[in-house]
Amino acid sequence: MAIRVKLDDLLHERRMTLTELAERVGLTLANLSILKTGKARAIRFSTLEAICRELQCQPGDLLGYEEQL
Repeated sequence: MAIRVKLDDLLHERRMTLTELAERVGLTLANLSILKTGKARAIRFSTLEAICRELQCQPGDLLGYEEQL
């Protein structure tokens, strides 16, 4: 997939665990793990908003596009 999820990098920069983020945004650890590993097929705007709020970032900080050759 050409969309890269940079959640792991943001968590590391903010010294936050995936478990802590899951508790703050009200999602299961399993669902956030699927997003973090890039296996998610979609993300709700409300989820994206909650993650950005807690990580104090913009959606573009969380998601990137890498052209596939």
